[in-house]
Amino acid sequence: MSTPLEDRPESWPVTESAGLTDTGWVVDLRKDLVLRPGGDGEEPFARLVLEHPGAVIVLAVDDGDRVLCLVQYRHAAGRRFVELPAGLLDGPEDEKPLEVARRELREEAQLDAEEWTPLGTTWSSPGISEEVMHLFLARGLRTVDRGDFVLQHEEADMETLWVPFEELRAAVLDGRVGDGPLVQAVLLAAAKGLVGRGTSEAAT
Repeated sequence: MSTPLEDRPESWPVTESAGLTDTGWVVDLRKDLVLRPGGDGEEPFARLVLEHPGAVIVLAVDDGDRVLCLVQYRHAAGRRFVELPAGLLDGPEDEKPLEVARRELREEAQLDAEEWTPLGTTWSSPGISEEVMHLFLARGLRTVDRGDFVLQHEEADMETLWVPFEELRAAVLDGRVGDGPLVQAVLLAAAKGLVGRGTSEAAT
């Protein structure tokens, strides 16, 4: 195989870029006119880009291999999802994903962790969105106070569940739960032998 089996940075020329929305929130939509390299004489083509700061997702697992799950209503999908603690990278530019993950776990689940293991970095929908998701495994959990953070809107209606990891993995595999970040985190942790069956063997 002459082409490396890996994603790589690349940027095609943009002849024009225009913001289509100004939401005042964390996401906006813009329209780029893009030129294909080597496409001499071709006209630029339009692509819409959802501007997104990125996100973190935390697979928090206790000493009994139970996962802290949140059950939350999502208006866009018209569905209540089983999810993991997560949040946006919408703070200072120099704030690291791990710092955001710690904060989100504290604010949403009132937990902190001694051990943090990166599970992977994925792009949620690169055909249209800039969103990059950073997934972490958190171990050595302890209860903490969420400080002055106040749950609002959908979060105020959130349910909390402790689910055995293998039960959660089974729910992923048979389609009972379908939140993308949860599915990715669970399958990555299992495939890497970090949680669930085969954990001790993978660690030796």
